[in-house]
Amino acid sequence: MPENADSAASRRPVEVLLSLGSNIDPERYLRLALDELRAMFGEVTASPAYRTAAVGFAGAPFINAAVGLRTALPLPALEDALHALEDRHGRDRAGPRLSDRTLDVDVVFYGDAVVRDGARVRVPRPELKHAFVLKPLADIAPAFVDPLSGATLTDLWRAHPQHDQHFEVVRL
Repeated sequence: MPENADSAASRRPVEVLLSLGSNIDPERYLRLALDELRAMFGEVTASPAYRTAAVGFAGAPFINAAVGLRTALPLPALEDALHALEDRHGRDRAGPRLSDRTLDVDVVFYGDAVVRDGARVRVPRPELKHAFVLKPLADIAPAFVDPLSGATLTDLWRAHPQHDQHFEVVRL
C-alpha cells in the first residue's frame, strides 16, 4: 500500500470522496447514512441523489449520491468504519456481489492515493467509469484530479457517454 494511503493519513487529514447507493428503501437508508457520516466526520459535502438503473444485474433502480469529507483515519480504518456503517443498516454480504442492497458506501478517492491489490486498482474505484458514480462526484468536487488519468472530475464527466442524459434527482 502506498505510504500516502495509510501512514500519512494519520499525520494530516486527507480529502476523501465516497460513493453511496441503495435500492432497498433507498431514501431511508441514504438519509441514515448521511446522518451517520456527519456524526462520524463532522462537515461533509453531499451531492444531489440520482435514481439510476441497476448495473450488472436485474434489480430495482438505485438511488446514488456522493459525499466528500476530510479525515485523518488511515484508509483501512476508514474502510472498516464504512463497512460497519453498511452492516448496521442491514448490508448482506452473503449474496452475489452485484445484487440488491440496503446500503453501499465505497471509497472512490482517498486523496491522490492509488491503491492496488496485485495488478487490480482498488482506489480510485474502477466503478468511477459508471455515470452513477462519476456524476455525483463531479457535482461536489469538480476540480478534483483523478490520480490515474490526471483529469478533473468535470473533464471526466464531460467526456462520459452519458453526460448529456437526464438523471432524475431524488430528494433525501
